[in-house]
Amino acid sequence: MATPSEKLAESLESLKDLQDRGVVAIRSRDLTRTHRERLLKNGFLQEVIKGWYISSRPDEQAGESTSWYAAFWAFSASYLSIRFGQDWCLSPEQSVALHAGNWTVPRQLLVRAKRPRNNVTRLPHNTSLLDIRAELPDEEDTVIREGMRLFSLPAALIACTPSTYRQHPTDIRTALSLVSDASDLLTRLLEGGHSTIAGRLAGAFRNIGRNDIADNISGSMEAAGYTIRETDPFEATSPIVFSGRESSPYVSRLRILWTEMREQVLKDFPPSPGLPEDKTAYLKQVDDLYTSDAYHSLSIEGYRVNTELIERVKAGAWNPDSDEGDQEHRDAMAARGYWQAFQAVKQSIERILEGANPGATIRQDHSIWYRELWAPSVTAGILQPADLAGYRNGPVYIRRSMHAPPNREAVRDLMPAFFDLLEEETESAVRVVLGHFIFVYIHPYMDGNGRIGRFLMNTMMAAGGYPWTIIPIEKRSEYMASLESASVDQDIQPFSRFLAQLVER
Repeated sequence: MATPSEKLAESLESLKDLQDRGVVAIRSRDLTRTHRERLLKNGFLQEVIKGWYISSRPDEQAGESTSWYAAFWAFSASYLSIRFGQDWCLSPEQSVALHAGNWTVPRQLLVRAKRPRNNVTRLPHNTSLLDIRAELPDEEDTVIREGMRLFSLPAALIACTPSTYRQHPTDIRTALSLVSDASDLLTRLLEGGHSTIAGRLAGAFRNIGRNDIADNISGSMEAAGYTIRETDPFEATSPIVFSGRESSPYVSRLRILWTEMREQVLKDFPPSPGLPEDKTAYLKQVDDLYTSDAYHSLSIEGYRVNTELIERVKAGAWNPDSDEGDQEHRDAMAARGYWQAFQAVKQSIERILEGANPGATIRQDHSIWYRELWAPSVTAGILQPADLAGYRNGPVYIRRSMHAPPNREAVRDLMPAFFDLLEEETESAVRVVLGHFIFVYIHPYMDGNGRIGRFLMNTMMAAGGYPWTIIPIEKRSEYMASLESASVDQDIQPFSRFLAQLVER
């Protein structure tokens, strides 16, 4: 007779078979009732709606949202395709967001379909899907991204309502920046006789500095006999001017976020004291804070560390070669890696205090910090040396966050752009707040992003003469909520004020 473990293993084999075939939205009929109930009981399966499931992790706590947010887009694509076949498409507004690289999980996904029920499907963690009867784009105006059926970019921009420009200006501006010329838009505008929309689009392109496209739209429509009244649908002038077609929506979005957010940061954050005169004393203060900093930073990431372990590592009493406990102990590995990375960060700070450009220094040194952070795990054989080679090669998800970090290809575009902004930034306060936020927004590594982000923040603190600042474990919830607000709602104020309060204390 099979043991409980053998029975669970059999059920896991059935689940693995579905995963290997790329099945994300699992239906009741995809698994036998026995397998389904066994996987649910052991936490390997999670019900989304009646008869539909996703894979989950058994170590997730009750009410945990990570599995759902990670599966949201793939589940939605599969679920909608099973329900509607090819007769569905996301709304123009949601299509624009995805074209603009905004894969944040929406509270409600608006879907157009030929056979809708015109109702709301409630999904986990206060998300939902609303299907409505509305006109679908022609086949030539439909594109598929990550399984989602979207309006093509020109068709989406034409179909978007005026309110989208006011409610989602960053998405729209990013999408507009991807348009190389007016040709594809004009074909649709002229065929449909969309003179009002043409005036709105001309005004929108002029808002972001693309006067060439604005003039082409207005001139071509007027030449065809239409009367054009150009209107700017945005509520404010674009924070940046786009001079030509941008190669990456993610980079355009990053530049907009930085420029828009920096003004709020300057309002919230105390002015820079300037580089410390006594550099030796400053570095000694940093050293004195190491034990407390390591405890809180590692605890924020879920490691169970205490001052005894940290001091043992600091004193060099950690020895994975002869101590089996150190070799296998995850927390000891994290503490040793933190110590090694901390030493590398101090070297970076020393150069900055001597006058090196802060952004250029971090561009050069952040990979060294990362390697030191994980070097003990390589020594112990837990990681391979190749794991320290560079930025991540796959997707990563932030626990309990609706923010979906950019894909691996976008990371390679974003990181150089991020360091350009950091190098060019003249205000220390902005480098502190946006340096930390944008780094974790991009999430360039598979793990360690939070620790590296806080190292980056404190390196920028030193560059501005601010004290090394510890984010206490007791404030983890407020810290994570403020980062979520910045990532999902583009509201940097909670995070900038949170850090400002810590500095002022």
